[in-house]
Amino acid sequence: MIETVDNLWLSRSWTTRSRRPNEPEDAYYFVTEEEFKLNIEQNGFLEWAKFLDHYYGTPKPEHFDEHDIVLEIDIQGARQVVDNYRSISKMILLVPPSNEILFERLSKRGDPIEHIKKRIEMAVIEIDQGRQFADEIVVNDELGATVAKIADIIDRWRS
Repeated sequence: MIETVDNLWLSRSWTTRSRRPNEPEDAYYFVTEEEFKLNIEQNGFLEWAKFLDHYYGTPKPEHFDEHDIVLEIDIQGARQVVDNYRSISKMILLVPPSNEILFERLSKRGDPIEHIKKRIEMAVIEIDQGRQFADEIVVNDELGATVAKIADIIDRWRS
């Protein structure tokens, strides 16, 4: 997506969870809970949340005005960003085509079945919440088509 739209910067979130098997090392900044909490105290996050026993957060960029920033975040974080930066933010809610497909996708990541079930339960709640304040909703069916839809939305917002 970043490659298809000019002047976008993809944020890299922090997390206190462990890296999954086969997950790229640069998927997140993997930090300790102490490091994470220190960054909270220093007001170093645009948003942060605790989700299923782990912290996740988006560090504040050095410069807001140089790029449009793409955040891949949960509903808790999206609500914070929309509440705190409404005049400069837009929210696209990505939803799976079905819970069955979401289950398949999560299973491929190697998470334990109980964790997957909890994530799906949370997804149902989060999708309902997100629909209430999202600027756009995109069904994440096929990657190429989804990226194209999001690129079109961003181009429309910019014009």
